[in-house]
Amino acid sequence: MSLVFAASFFGECLFGGCHAQAQTANPKQVAARVELHAIPTTTLSDQQFLNGEAGTPATVTGEFRVAQGTGRLPVIILIHGSGGISANMEPWTQHFNATGVSTFVIDGFTGRGLISVNTDQALLGRLNFIVDIYRALAIVAKHPRVDPERIALMGFSRGGQAALYASVTRFQSMWNTSGAQFAAYIPFYPDCATTYLTDSDVAARPIRIFHGMPDDYNPVASCKAYVQRLRDAKRDVVLTEYPDAQHGFDTPLNVGTVAVATNAQTVRSCSIREADGGILMNAKSGQPFTYKDDCVQLNPHVGGNAEATRAARIAVSDFVRQVFKLE
Repeated sequence: MSLVFAASFFGECLFGGCHAQAQTANPKQVAARVELHAIPTTTLSDQQFLNGEAGTPATVTGEFRVAQGTGRLPVIILIHGSGGISANMEPWTQHFNATGVSTFVIDGFTGRGLISVNTDQALLGRLNFIVDIYRALAIVAKHPRVDPERIALMGFSRGGQAALYASVTRFQSMWNTSGAQFAAYIPFYPDCATTYLTDSDVAARPIRIFHGMPDDYNPVASCKAYVQRLRDAKRDVVLTEYPDAQHGFDTPLNVGTVAVATNAQTVRSCSIREADGGILMNAKSGQPFTYKDDCVQLNPHVGGNAEATRAARIAVSDFVRQVFKLE
């Protein structure tokens, strides 16, 4: 047993019971190989990101699960939200692996000494994850078991925002030095409250956004406005909304319940715009935005929804099958 596989295997034993899992899991869900990759990246403010300025060197980690199969396989890179890698990630990786698609899960927190930023979003600039994504793409695209033409990006909440705006051509020209391009972008319940300069100029690849109608963490209304601007620019974007689906609706925990994310910060009442010099401005106050602004509210709701999860899983599967040209 290799060291990288052992680390993942014993982790699963701790959380799920490896014997029971081995008895019940779909054999195709089991990765043929698991690798842990260090990702050299940087930690920087949003203003530094927007100006293309250097930050502080950092190293985060990615877990690469090579699906069963031979040759170069398609891959989906996944990135978590403000609470770190949560319970929804494992079902998605197993689902993709079972279809012959490898997965690469980025942990953007642990290497930076973070566990969660839910109650203090200022601990990490929101655009850091985009740099992490491009750095992960550089590793994945060069891997001998990866088809570099079939790499998609999927993210959740804060990671969904990163997955959405990683498509912006300007950001790619500034930060994506991998020489590769994503085949598709799949953001789940992203925050769309910020308007960046030239953010309707995105890569000529499909974007599929999945959101809950009652979401009061990252309200879908702001995403509707962005989607309309992308459509006006003739981009291939689709927003799918699910009724009764709270933020984080695809979690397998607390399904059918609605809970308060106590003291979690949300910019649901904010309108933020990039000004000259990469400064993010509070559109209402006309002053630089901070998480101490009046528009920042607390205690949004979260909860799992089995019906929405099933529907999203089918929709994503059909989309991935089409993009990757799977049989």
